[in-house]
Amino acid sequence: MKRTDGYLLDNRHSAAGEQGDAVGPLFDPTTFRHLEGFGIGPGWRCWEVGAGGTSVVSWMAKRVGPTGKVIATDLDTSRLTPAARPPVEVRVHDVAVEEPPGEGFDLVHARLVLAQVADRERALRSMIEALAPGGRLLIEDADPALQPLPCPDVHGPAQQLANRLRDGLRTLLADDGSDLSFGRSLPRLLRAAGLRRVMADAYFPLASPACAALESATIREFRARLVTAGIATEQDIDRHLANVTAGGMDLAAAPMISAWGRKV
Repeated sequence: MKRTDGYLLDNRHSAAGEQGDAVGPLFDPTTFRHLEGFGIGPGWRCWEVGAGGTSVVSWMAKRVGPTGKVIATDLDTSRLTPAARPPVEVRVHDVAVEEPPGEGFDLVHARLVLAQVADRERALRSMIEALAPGGRLLIEDADPALQPLPCPDVHGPAQQLANRLRDGLRTLLADDGSDLSFGRSLPRLLRAAGLRRVMADAYFPLASPACAALESATIREFRARLVTAGIATEQDIDRHLANVTAGGMDLAAAPMISAWGRKV
C-alpha cells in the first residue's frame, strides 16, 4: 500500500512515536559521535530533516548555542514542540517535494528519512543545495537486507517465530516499494551527488532493551497487515509480543549505515 504524498510509509501511525522513542536510545550515540567529529559548535547553522522527536535537535541546540540556528522539519511536528525555542525553529516541511527551508547550512542531517522518500534523488539534491560551501551532510539509513533477522541466534521456537514474522514484514515493505538494501548505497549516492571526502560506517545493535522496544512498536504498527496478508495470526503476534516482553531473546535491529561528505 504505497503512499501518495511522496513517502513510502506512514510515520503518522499511532506506533510511530513508540518507534521514535526506541530509535533514539539505539542510534543517538552513533549520530552524536559523527556530528562531534565534524566539529559542530557555536554559531553553526543546522537543518535536521525529518526530525521526528527532540533528541538530536536538542543536542544540536546545545552545541550551536545562542549564536547558532537549528531548523527542525517534519511532516508532523507535534513531537517537536518541547524543543521549539531559540536557537531551534520548527517547521512543517516535506523534503520530498518542497524547496529547502533555507540555505547556507553548515550541517544537514537526516536519519531514517531518505529511504522512505519516493523521489530520493530530488530530496538528496535539496539537502545538498541547502549546504554552504564546505558544509557537511550526514545521511543515516537502515539496511535490513544486510542483516535481516531480529534473532540471529536461533535456538528455540520464540526465535523462530520472531524471524518468521520479520520475513513476512520484509515482504510487506518490499511490496510498498521500500528498498531493503538502500543503506549500503549511501556512499555511492553521496559521491554521485558531488560531495567530497565521502566516508561511511555501520552500527549493528544487538541485545539492547531499546531493540526490544523497537521490535514491539514495529510489530504493533504492522499487526493488522501481517494478519490480513495471512503471514501471522493474532495468536502468533500476541505470543511474539509476550516473548519480547519476557526478555529472553537477544533481539537485533537492522544495521544503521551512516554516510557523510562535504560540499565543495
